[in-house]
Amino acid sequence: MKIERFEDLRAWQEARVLANLIYDAAGQGSFSRDFELRDQICAAAGSVMHNAAEGFDAGSDAEFIVFLKYARRSASEIQSEIYLAMDRKYVNELTFKQIYEKATEVKKTINALIAYLRKSKTNRRTAKQS
Repeated sequence: MKIERFEDLRAWQEARVLANLIYDAAGQGSFSRDFELRDQICAAAGSVMHNAAEGFDAGSDAEFIVFLKYARRSASEIQSEIYLAMDRKYVNELTFKQIYEKATEVKKTINALIAYLRKSKTNRRTAKQS
């Protein structure tokens, strides 16, 4: 499948799922009233999606990789923040695990895309030298 739009990126699709998991959890009970943590984790969730989308249109693979690294860091931020949400009893262990594992999956997908972009750059460079 040819990737023509950021919506075609598996990394963006998985980040969208993660963002919705976060928004669902953060909109419940005491979590929804901890404005600082709620806003921070929701911003991080949006950042994963938005950096993948923004990077797609960055203009070069190198710049795209920079945005993907920002997205990956935001997924790590979510993992840290969901620990705090669990510690504060805002989410149960099942919700924690679901969000943490989805963030891990998103990071793996982003890492695979970064590796692909680096490899395709190397292949283009090798082809030009031939």
